[in-house]
Amino acid sequence: MPTLLLVRHGRSTANTAGILAGWTPGVGLDERGAAQAAALPARLAGLPLAAAVTSPLQRCRETLRPLLDARPGLPLHADERIGECHYGDWSGRKLAELAEEPLWTTVQRHPTAAEFPGEEGESVRAMQARAVDAVRDWNTRIEAEHGPDAVYVMCSHGDVIKSVVADAVGLHLDHFQRLAAEPGSVTAVRYTPLRPFLLRLGDTGDLAGLAPASTGPDSTAAGDAAVGGGAGAP
Repeated sequence: MPTLLLVRHGRSTANTAGILAGWTPGVGLDERGAAQAAALPARLAGLPLAAAVTSPLQRCRETLRPLLDARPGLPLHADERIGECHYGDWSGRKLAELAEEPLWTTVQRHPTAAEFPGEEGESVRAMQARAVDAVRDWNTRIEAEHGPDAVYVMCSHGDVIKSVVADAVGLHLDHFQRLAAEPGSVTAVRYTPLRPFLLRLGDTGDLAGLAPASTGPDSTAAGDAAVGGGAGAP
């Protein structure tokens, strides 16, 4: 089965401002995020990519643009199922303010019980379910079209990526806040008929070792996880 490279979008203007963007339109990359996107083609240069799949949101599309420019003909597909969590009425608000809400504690300690407020609010369970379904569907499609050793890229969001990783390693969703994926990072999961293997988590460095030739199983105070994924290291 294929190897999936989960790319978190580069740092966004909302990350820098400490705002939970959600599906708010017009949120693009900041200067650092653009640099992270520009570095992605070189980081993936040694990998024969079969396809790219993206969240439909602007910050993900901007992250993949330099990679697509560097690899003419690389197929690009958009999939809403790997789009950001629908944070409902929390969208567009300051993280510092949200940390004072009672729901924040639930998101931190018992996310399977968390459902974001408002008509468009989504539960964390629903977010994970749709994202994992998308990954499984794309694994099947990529393998059918490109073979079991194929490698493909999926550009998504912090909480979505962490929930997919939690599923891959058998980690209960209530513990997914223990994982981290900084802006511009790459997380690699190799799927097999028996089990997935987590090869990289939130990697911000060289990725040449993920080439098929080397296959094998080889925020905030008090430790709170940043809802939405955070802005990464300063």
